Order: sequence, then C-alpha cells, then structure tokens
Amino acid sequence: MTRRTLLPPLALLTLLCATAARAGDFTVQDGMARQEIAENSRLYVDGTLVATFRLSSDMPDKTQRVHVDDMRMTHDYALCGEITIRLPDGRTEIHEVNSEGTLHHPDGHHLVALGTANFTEFFLADLNDQSIGEHHPGRSSVCSPPST
Repeated sequence: MTRRTLLPPLALLTLLCATAARAGDFTVQDGMARQEIAENSRLYVDGTLVATFRLSSDMPDKTQRVHVDDMRMTHDYALCGEITIRLPDGRTEIHEVNSEGTLHHPDGHHLVALGTANFTEFFLADLNDQSIGEHHPGRSSVCSPPST
C-alpha cells in the first residue's frame, strides 16, 4: 500500500521536472537606430504576444525576458508595429514593422531586434550565434488585422 501511495507524487514530480526542463527563457533587446525618433513594436512568439517595446528619446533601449512554456525547441515569431524615422531633409516618415521568422533553441540566448533595407525588414538575431534566428522575408499574418 505504501508503494501505491508514493507513485503518484513521484510521477507528478517527474512530470514537473521534465516540463520545467523543456520550458525556456531568453531575452530580446530592442534599441533605436540613429535615425529613429520613436518605435512602438510588439513581439509574438507562436502567435502569443510576449513583449511590447515603446521606445523614444526618454527610453531608447529596452530588454525584455521572454518565457516559452512548451515542449518545442523551434518557435515562430513575428515583429509588428511602427517606427518613426527622421529623413536627412528633416521630414519624418513612419515605417510599418511587419515581419516573421523562426527561432531554433533560443533558451538562454540574448537576441537583438534588428532592422535592415532602409527600415523595411526586421528580424531577431543572436549576434554571437547566427544559427538561432531565421528570418522569413515578407509580411506576417500575425501582424495583419483580422479580416471579415
């Protein structure tokens, strides 16, 4: 009888340890480029909003911890929002942030949000390990408003 009552707690402990080992945390840093005036962007991982970055001259850089609580080692991400830049002639221009990619085993990594192609392509990268992030050029359906 003693053995029968001990098995469920041991099984539960084993399950909790296995689940915790498969969950992961990583950080994402977003900072304003020299031309940026403001940024309001959102990071979705596997379709769930996990971070919001509101950058301005008062807060030009922000790092957020992201927790992934599932058993997959590969995660889809989307970066959505808008940035305002100052053009060389002094005018301002708003660019849409709308891109997606895949993260491979991001647990424990520090990722940086980057923009290229004159602020038209955005992606996450680990500057020390390029195998972590994969960018998929084009627009993300996560960023698009629902259509009726």
